[in-house]
Amino acid sequence: MTTARGANDLAETGDSRQSGPAVLRMLVGAHLRRLRESRGITREDAGYAIRASHSKIRRLELGRTSFKPYDVADLLTLYGADEAERSAILTLVERAGTPVWWHDYRDVVPDWHESYLGLEQDAALIRTYEIQLIPQLLQTEDYARAVIAQGHESSTSDQVERLVAVRLRRQRLLAEPSARKLWAVMDEAALRRRVGGRAMTRAQLEHLQRMAELPHVTVQVLPFSSGGHVGDVGPVTQLRFAEAELGDVIYLQQIAGAQYLTRKSDVLPYQHLMNKLVLHAQPASATPGIIRQLLSTL
Repeated sequence: MTTARGANDLAETGDSRQSGPAVLRMLVGAHLRRLRESRGITREDAGYAIRASHSKIRRLELGRTSFKPYDVADLLTLYGADEAERSAILTLVERAGTPVWWHDYRDVVPDWHESYLGLEQDAALIRTYEIQLIPQLLQTEDYARAVIAQGHESSTSDQVERLVAVRLRRQRLLAEPSARKLWAVMDEAALRRRVGGRAMTRAQLEHLQRMAELPHVTVQVLPFSSGGHVGDVGPVTQLRFAEAELGDVIYLQQIAGAQYLTRKSDVLPYQHLMNKLVLHAQPASATPGIIRQLLSTL
């Protein structure tokens, strides 16, 4: 069993005192999984103990859903956790229940996307590859509005504006250099694609140029000359966390949902892909020149 010292270490893993709800849920879930497996208890038996399905136990262990303190308490009893360990985990559970800003936008943010907002908020490093559009964290308000309106044709203007507000709120992640780092690789097509009129395109490119100069933002362009075999996938986002015991999460957005890959065997190919894209893309030092050249054609 975990000693009192170990329980304190759990409560402060990766300086979890500064972690957000998404990472705290992942930390709690990972610890519950280790406890369950060390006792040789199946997910089915754990689910029975809290009157839930084995799939709910899986979601809890992945940090994909909120915790009910009494469920966690029952699981800790089943797993034989000592008092120090129990106290540390329940403290994390309480902090993981802190309200988050995107709950005010539940009318326009689908459930499957809420998980991503939490992970993005807590990530220390966000690596993203975009093919058709400027990465969302680097979009201007007008560009974002045009893209969102086109992708949500059945939405009202008020709903579109609320989705724009969500995107702009997310961009505050980059306001402080010490908060996190963004490393974006985008296909040349994303830079050349006209969204809106000439003035909107120019404003977006100028904004991208300014963002690329920030010390915590790296922007690379994958040129057409690299061939089509390098990034033969759709958009990919890789999220890495300061907490050493948490592995990377790969986020693959789809039309009406998303995939969250956490298993090491699933994550590894995408890590290799992102590293390969970085090598085939133009160096970040070339990005300002590429943007200037495009601006000269407008």
